[in-house]
Amino acid sequence: MPHDYIPLHNRSQRDMSYSSSFVHKFLKQLQHHQQQHPAATRWDLPSYDATDEVDQQVIISRSSPHSFQLGTGASIFTSTLIPAIVSARREVIFVTCFWAPSKTLSAITDALVKLADHRRQLPNPQDIEPLTVRICFSSRSVFQKLLHPQSRDGYTYSPAEWQKKLGLPDPALLDEAGIRLQVKSLFFLPFSVMHPKFVIIDRQRAFIPSCNVSWEPWLEGCVEITGDAVASLLSFYALTWEKHVDFRNPFPTTHDSRTSDLQGQLLDPQHLIFVPSSAHHLVLPPASSVPLPTLVLPSSHHQNPQFRFLPWQPAAKPPATPLNVAMLELFEQARRSIYLQTPNLTCEPVIAALLDALKRGVHVTIVTGRNMMLLEQLVTAGTTTSWCIRSLVRRFRKLRTHAAHDLESGDPGLGHLRISYFHPRSAAKPGKRGSQARAANDAQVQDPEEEEPVHSHLKLTIVDGEFTVLGSGNMDRASWYTSQELGVLFHDAAFAESVREGVDHVLDQRLSLVFDSLYS
Repeated sequence: MPHDYIPLHNRSQRDMSYSSSFVHKFLKQLQHHQQQHPAATRWDLPSYDATDEVDQQVIISRSSPHSFQLGTGASIFTSTLIPAIVSARREVIFVTCFWAPSKTLSAITDALVKLADHRRQLPNPQDIEPLTVRICFSSRSVFQKLLHPQSRDGYTYSPAEWQKKLGLPDPALLDEAGIRLQVKSLFFLPFSVMHPKFVIIDRQRAFIPSCNVSWEPWLEGCVEITGDAVASLLSFYALTWEKHVDFRNPFPTTHDSRTSDLQGQLLDPQHLIFVPSSAHHLVLPPASSVPLPTLVLPSSHHQNPQFRFLPWQPAAKPPATPLNVAMLELFEQARRSIYLQTPNLTCEPVIAALLDALKRGVHVTIVTGRNMMLLEQLVTAGTTTSWCIRSLVRRFRKLRTHAAHDLESGDPGLGHLRISYFHPRSAAKPGKRGSQARAANDAQVQDPEEEEPVHSHLKLTIVDGEFTVLGSGNMDRASWYTSQELGVLFHDAAFAESVREGVDHVLDQRLSLVFDSLYS
């Protein structure tokens, strides 16, 4: 276990209350909302009391980011997540939202089979420490969701269902190898999915990806961390998926040398499936002598979508979850810049907060998708991203008509607004970040086996070049009002810069400019 790991029950107030005006304001806002509406959070899954010191310790933490990986979902799983899973000595906690037949699922099954075969071939396999693998997901198909038990205990899949329904290995093979697999799903009608995605290895390191176990070749991201925030993730997992299990204590660092040899061989890429991607890019954040201030921000699921069906009705306030409150507080405190990359943008409170920031002179950059998950957008939000983008531009232009008067009165003027849609690199248009000849040349040299992302599924917010939020939360209505989400906020300028540089590298020739206030 890294030396900076502190179990939740051993953290001191001094350890968790690092100097940050943002954290202070965030906690006050969260406490205020909960005191004003105490019944609103009673049935949250999970539920946090912002006035309780133990619950504060779950949210306010520190971490050491080791890498930030970009690519498609299959490339991130096969290059990073699956090698980490087969390196585990005692326990894997694997939480995702969607589970479907795909290159990713084939690679997971292949890795588990190879791991089982390897363990069985050891001289004394009965002496190898058992490996517990917990797989948790929310959505597998439309019928699975319609028929899913509405109990908070969810549905536990029996070993007889693993192969046929889930595409996993033969239970007998895993059992002989000492791999104890558990598979569980949670879903609540009408469309409250458990949307977080994370992998925890031996309670020591964690990966927070944006990708599901699914077939879509979308642009994704994944950050690897160690430190106190891993314990916060364990607590979030336990409160949602296994309330009866105590995950507070880390595993000891000593282990059987034979187990070490077992895992070391399987880390060789030649033993595992690898799916290449033209967007594959690894970012190694600058090393820091101290862990970074980190907030682990859950957003509990809510069954009531709070729709407003009449056009004159104002948008409902989003649930005051830690993630929602933190994001709105970030937008409100922004003084220089907001960078927002999201698959969809259909949440009115987010759009209103961005317009308020623009009024204060904050520069706003948005990267989103034009036609991604259109049916889902219409069902969960009653609108689409493209409609909301057009509305945002119209409202911005109205603000600009008053800019001259505001400047005379001493107002700093509007910030710069820039909006782009993501597209595959081979679809680059002449005059849009590269010539037609350059786009054609890129298509020719690209490996035909490489996956080119067709949409961006990355969820990323960077505020003032120092606050970075990654995780599962989109800027759409579903993420803000119904889905369970998980965000991780890092407060460090060097980390924010390295992430932004990596993203800009991957986005080169993959953006179409929609609006730029400097020229429109």
